[in-house]
Amino acid sequence: MRGILFDGEAAVVADGLGVTDLEPHQVRVRVGAAGVCHSDMSVVDGKFGAMFPPPFVMGHEGAGEVVAVGADVTTVALGDHVVVATIDNCGRCSVCATGHPTLCQTSKLGAAIARRNQTGEEPGPGDLPAYFTYEGERILGFANTGVFAEEVVVGQGQVVAIDKGVPFTSACLIGCAVLTGTGAIFNRAKVYRGESVAVIGVGGIGLNVIQAARIAGATKIIAVDNNPAKENFARQFGATHFVDSGRDPAVAAVHDISSGGVHCSVECVGHTTLMQEAVEMLRPGGNMVILGVAGMESTMEVAPFQLYQNKSIMGCRYGSARPAFDIPALVDLYLDGRLLLDELVSATYDMSDLDKVFADLEAGKLARGVLDLS
Repeated sequence: MRGILFDGEAAVVADGLGVTDLEPHQVRVRVGAAGVCHSDMSVVDGKFGAMFPPPFVMGHEGAGEVVAVGADVTTVALGDHVVVATIDNCGRCSVCATGHPTLCQTSKLGAAIARRNQTGEEPGPGDLPAYFTYEGERILGFANTGVFAEEVVVGQGQVVAIDKGVPFTSACLIGCAVLTGTGAIFNRAKVYRGESVAVIGVGGIGLNVIQAARIAGATKIIAVDNNPAKENFARQFGATHFVDSGRDPAVAAVHDISSGGVHCSVECVGHTTLMQEAVEMLRPGGNMVILGVAGMESTMEVAPFQLYQNKSIMGCRYGSARPAFDIPALVDLYLDGRLLLDELVSATYDMSDLDKVFADLEAGKLARGVLDLS
C-alpha cells in the first residue's frame, strides 16, 4: 500500500505501508480523496513540535468507502461512503454527553493534547493511536487519521456515512476545512442573523467561515487578506466586503465598514499579531474566535482593558464539531445548494505531487487542493 510519510525531515511517498488488524470498534476505509491543509504543512515545518513523533502517515481530511468493519461496529456498513473525522471521542464522558466531543480527554489523542497543554510533556510510545505498519513497526497517522494513504483504520466514531451522490473530492473537505470553518460560526460564536463578521485569512478554512456566516444570516461579512487575488474567492462564498490588508490598515477598515466594530471576528491564519488585530476589530460584546494554528510555544499579548466591554476570546478546536450531527447537516446544505463544496476544489493532484500542492497552497493559488486517490 502507498502513502505519504513524514520521516522527520521531509514528506516522502512510500510503498509497503500496511494497516493493523481491526479491533471490534474499528473500521477500515479505502480512501477516495484527501484534502491538503495548512496543518499538513505545519507538521513539516515543525509548528506542532514533537506532538506527532515521526515517522507517521500524513493527512487528516479524507473521505472514502468502508471496506471492513469490526465485530462491534453499528454505525456504518460495508460499502458506505463516509467522511473521516479526526476526533475519536468516547461518547460516554461528561463532555461527550453534553455535546462537546472535541473536549473529550478519554481518547488517546485528546488525552495527549490535554497533557501537552497542561504540563508541556510530549507524547511517548503508546500515547497516541498507531494503526499503520511500516518496516515491521506500528506507526501513527497524523491527527488520529493519516488519510494520505490508500487505506486507513479508524474508530467507528470517526466515520459518518454520507449520500453517495457527493463526490469524494468534495466530501473529503468536510473532514476538516468545512467542519472547522462552519463550526466556528454555527457552534462556537453562534452568529445571529443581522450580525457582522470579519474573517482574517481567505484560505480553505476562511472560505468556510465566510459561507457559514452567509448561511447564518450575517449581513456584513468582511474578508481580510493580504493577497488581493483572494477577493473573487471571498465574494463567491458570501463576503460582502474585502479588505486588502497588504495595502490598508485592517482594523481601521473593518471599523469603518462595520460602523464601529464587528460582532464576531475569526482568525484563520495562525499569526498572533493577526489574533491581536482580530480582538481590536470587535465591537462591545463581540467574540473573537481563534481557528489558525500558531506554533505550540507562541504567545499573544492582549491588554485586559480591551475586553472590558464584554468582549471574548474563544479557542475553537475543530469547529467545536459534533461529527455525527454536523456532517449530515452539512451534506444536506450541500445537496440543497446552500453550502459550496465543489467550488472549494481548485485542483486535484496525484499523491506524488504533494510538494506542488504545498507550493500552490503557499502561493495563494488554491481554495483547496485535493489528492485524488481513487
